[in-house]
Amino acid sequence: MNVQKDLFYAQSHEWVKYLDGGRALVGISDHAQSEMGDVAFINLCDEGDALNAGDCLGDIESIKAVSDVYSPVAGTVARVNDELLDDPARLNADPYGAWLIELEDVTENAELMDADAYENYISE
Repeated sequence: MNVQKDLFYAQSHEWVKYLDGGRALVGISDHAQSEMGDVAFINLCDEGDALNAGDCLGDIESIKAVSDVYSPVAGTVARVNDELLDDPARLNADPYGAWLIELEDVTENAELMDADAYENYISE
């Protein structure tokens, strides 16, 4: 599994990349997309939605199941990755480039794991 070192991870296998100005990108890990199999459809929340850490931000339908996706941090949805909605297979090809949503006014979550802790978590 590829675990990108500059990201933080939730136990539910979402990643967060903190950006300047209190913003962050959110996506799912390589481990998560691998476990899901081929992604067929993605349903995401709307721009302007306020999310708390742990809130469902959408779901991903794959050949195996429909899986809820959770926000690893609190914030307001600034953008939804429309390109990914049009081509959900990009999530399998590049899970760290294929972010799901961008949040603004982000509140960091101390429960997130760094890359080393996440690698240990998924190897257990």
